[in-house]
Amino acid sequence: MAEVGTNMDAGDAFFLVVAAGRGARAGAGGPKQYRALAGRQVLTRTIEALLDGAPGAQAMVVIHADDLDLYEAAIAPLPEALRARLFSPAIGGATRQDSVCNGLEALAEAGVGANAAVLIHDAARPFVGRELILRALEAAREKGAAVPGVAVTDTIKEVAEDSRVVETPDRATLRAVQTPQAFGFGLILAAHRAVRADGCRELTDDAAVAEWAGHCVFVFPGESGNIKLTTPEDFLRAEAKLLNDLPDVRTGQGFDVHAFGEGDHVWLGGVKVAHDRGLVGHSDADVLLHAITDAVLGAIADGDIGAHFPPSDPQWRGASSDRFLRHAVDLVAARGGRVAHVDATLICERPKVGPHREAIRAKIAEIMSLPLDRVAVKATTSERLGFTGRQEGIAALAMATVRLP
Repeated sequence: MAEVGTNMDAGDAFFLVVAAGRGARAGAGGPKQYRALAGRQVLTRTIEALLDGAPGAQAMVVIHADDLDLYEAAIAPLPEALRARLFSPAIGGATRQDSVCNGLEALAEAGVGANAAVLIHDAARPFVGRELILRALEAAREKGAAVPGVAVTDTIKEVAEDSRVVETPDRATLRAVQTPQAFGFGLILAAHRAVRADGCRELTDDAAVAEWAGHCVFVFPGESGNIKLTTPEDFLRAEAKLLNDLPDVRTGQGFDVHAFGEGDHVWLGGVKVAHDRGLVGHSDADVLLHAITDAVLGAIADGDIGAHFPPSDPQWRGASSDRFLRHAVDLVAARGGRVAHVDATLICERPKVGPHREAIRAKIAEIMSLPLDRVAVKATTSERLGFTGRQEGIAALAMATVRLP
């Protein structure tokens, strides 16, 4: 087999992100690429890491035919400048090999030239680093077909069907292969087409496809942190890694009060609760979301809800308060941080919060992109003392824990 040389333009680079799988080994919760990881979907993190790592590159994601809504939700949090560098998604096939081939064909239809560099990456590897991406691009241009690999530290045994050890390979010659796998676009497209036309059995990765087609494949240094999320334990380790990367822990507090007025319901934590009175406010008067919003803003020392959404501004009249809380959470994310936990308390005689507590927790978790076990909602009375005891209104207290780089 001969090495394949290339003459790729340095700015002519593309990512093909494979996100069509079901991820059954990751356990319950839907396809793993769309699951939340420290408040953001895995695919969101992966796309952002790739495009940030190669500012001149574009990307196409290969998705399952049933996942368009999930895909749209995953790319929605990305900055507009990054979303502008995404092609429309391609639709995957029955196997990963089919999905990659479909994606390559879609890139060809979009006008990607044979001399371009294409990096094929698993959506479930969100920790791919900039240096690894640059090494992959360089390898694609210099070698035509190359993969990142890390040295094997365990002793490997080849075993027979009866579990008898057949051979112990020299681990010095072994590498555990990762993605992104790097190719000249024309080379890997032709190789995948040839495998599909031949009806070849499923090959384990795109390097194997190139090898099958007769090309030399080279290995360049991978990254130990470039882990693939496969099992529930992988997600736990990934959460821990992200927390360790955010050592600046801050706490903010929030307090809000709204008086009762005319109405037949109140909004509490984004949930409409039937009541014989309403709450008075410029927006929807969701006292609980207002308190949580102020707590998040306090944790990053960025004013209060009135500074960001002045009640004197008519555009916020009757506005849904989930917009305010989402804005505060986005401000944390813009600083590279995340909200780690929220603890909130409602103070009122009526309505009774208990029957609605879990719905309120779930709604707050949804608005803030938090796991449910990171949202606490409690309720108490003031023993008929004060304005809440006289049923003149509702008060809310909130604490938010935020982690920043």
